[in-house]
Amino acid sequence: MEICKKIIVIGAGAAGMMAAISAADEGAEVIILDKNEKTGKKLFITGKGRCNVTNAVDEDSLIANVVNNPKFLFSAFSAFNSSDMCAFLEKEGLKLKVERGNRVFPESDHSSDVIKTLERACKKRGVKIILNEAVSEVLNEGEIKVIKTEKKKTYKCDAVIIATGGFTYASTGSTGDGYKFAKALGHSIKPLMCGLVPFNIKESFCKDMMGLSLRNVRLTLFVDGKKKYSEQGEMLFTHFGVSGPLVLSASEYYAKAMRNFKKKEEPYITIDLKPALSFETLDKRVLKDFDGEKNAEFKNSLNKLLPSGMIETIVKVSGIEPTKKVNEIRAEERERLVHLLKEFRLNISSVRGSAEAIITSGGVNVKEINPKTMESKLSPGVYFAGEVIDCDALTGGFNLQIAWSTGFLAGKNAAI
Repeated sequence: MEICKKIIVIGAGAAGMMAAISAADEGAEVIILDKNEKTGKKLFITGKGRCNVTNAVDEDSLIANVVNNPKFLFSAFSAFNSSDMCAFLEKEGLKLKVERGNRVFPESDHSSDVIKTLERACKKRGVKIILNEAVSEVLNEGEIKVIKTEKKKTYKCDAVIIATGGFTYASTGSTGDGYKFAKALGHSIKPLMCGLVPFNIKESFCKDMMGLSLRNVRLTLFVDGKKKYSEQGEMLFTHFGVSGPLVLSASEYYAKAMRNFKKKEEPYITIDLKPALSFETLDKRVLKDFDGEKNAEFKNSLNKLLPSGMIETIVKVSGIEPTKKVNEIRAEERERLVHLLKEFRLNISSVRGSAEAIITSGGVNVKEINPKTMESKLSPGVYFAGEVIDCDALTGGFNLQIAWSTGFLAGKNAAI
């Protein structure tokens, strides 16, 4: 007679609930322990409350959007990809829709419906969810795993899955507990940094452009003088610096590059305000505009080139006298203006804090985890899933897919 394994999952977030469902499907008896008063607290706020559950692309594209340790996720994505996740949710009764950029959302636009679907799926499979139960210690005593809680309770099981999330959005319960458990079990933790987070910029003029959104611009990130990221899209100026889709994606590469920062040159970004035009073509365009307004003052000559909210800053940074007539602007001054429009430089002072970071970059060292099972190589019977692992990706549902895939794989293997 086959013996039913008892498994405890620490964390009732995306990875934790998927791990529990996967383990229960293999016939295991599963308990989820979570410090919060309800499940899926971070899921609730993802996608601005709409929950971008995944991205409807193939496995190669999933891998291509992972910034840290993509190869580690080959087995996880192969075992449970975005199509599998969509099929699972729809089978459990949640209708989905695909939006721009292949982003998948619940048809209702309510993240709470995703959480309810996962809760129902757990309940249907007999998974027991115990809330307000903060774990204080994870012990590996041979074949038995011992879980101790802050309420002085002790749980014993055959396998434990650590799915506690990262350290960002502490209000959702992500306070780095999993790193503490992993360290106690002998694991090393890769440096923790804020991921998918806005940049603080040294230049004060960003505040003057606060609220200005730029579309179809190219942002390029440089760390130690080397190009680390370059993409075209949207961004936003804020009172502290810059944010928006391009900036959040760049911050992932920034976090990765800063692990080995040599301080040869301070990190910075450049913005190409006219990526469709070469230097030569843009120079001709500027010259044409100037020729059409020969008696106009420089500060009033850029309306056709730039959004009004940016003109004052560009005029100031260009070093050209604002009241100078455009027919008096010298060739070298015009060339300086064109370079400014193509390479508008902003120096990064830091990233915003963990309260604003969407994910954590860094975590449990993947070299110490079996990628085919998510089991610890150092502590048999201990598994990891989700953000606690040193894997992170760009925006668009990719990080949640990491949680679903690693959770699925951890649960399945913990149970068999």
